[in-house]
Amino acid sequence: MSGRLRLVPIVLFALYGIYYYFSNRQTVPITGRKQIVDISREQESALGLQSYRQILRREQVITSGAKADAVREVGRKISAVAEDPGFHWDYKLIDSPQVNAFCLPGGKVAVYSGIMPVAKNVNGLAVIMGHEIAHAIARHGAERMAQQKLMQIGQMAVGVSVSDMDINQQRAIMGALGLGAQYGLMLPFSRDHESEADYMGLTYVARACFDPTEAPKLWERMGQASGGRGPAEFTSTHPSHATRIKQFQKWMPEALKIRKEKCGI
Repeated sequence: MSGRLRLVPIVLFALYGIYYYFSNRQTVPITGRKQIVDISREQESALGLQSYRQILRREQVITSGAKADAVREVGRKISAVAEDPGFHWDYKLIDSPQVNAFCLPGGKVAVYSGIMPVAKNVNGLAVIMGHEIAHAIARHGAERMAQQKLMQIGQMAVGVSVSDMDINQQRAIMGALGLGAQYGLMLPFSRDHESEADYMGLTYVARACFDPTEAPKLWERMGQASGGRGPAEFTSTHPSHATRIKQFQKWMPEALKIRKEKCGI
């Protein structure tokens, strides 16, 4: 009927969403969380390798020296205690003032030299690299792709459902849907991924016999490096520095127990 909401597209989307979820479920190591991933590890690794090569073509890689050696050694130790998804690991130190690091699917790890003063020592570097490696092990990139795909299909279903309404009503509903999806789903998902990578990374740091107590100290330094600036947490893709420090303090007894059991220290 003209001006009415069509329910059939929404119902069909809901049914498809249920099917999509149960047919593409994976389990994240360590946390045991269920996630949606609809591409294979081989496809994911191929995308990671392509991006890695593109980045290295435009960046200056530091191949020798104490810092480059530290990146390779810490990366080797962290990846040795992480779950083995068949990655072909590679570790690079990039000459750049960026305070950043990443690990792409397939085990392609890069640390920007600008983050080394914030890392301060090998334990801080281990916390950084453990976090980035955890993102790749947990397949967070592929999960975000699946979430975005599901959101796009949902928006299409709603668009069809409101197509008989007045154009201003359609715009209002679609605008509200977009804001709701952004602040109610996508940003919280992203913050949850960051917290999950923090937890998994701290576990890897402890397993590899680095000092996990460096984690909250690192994020204190991160806060100082950023001058305390940053958006409100609910508008950000990352938890605040204060939230991360509290989480690390909460997880610390478990991490110290793991290091004691694995390393005797």
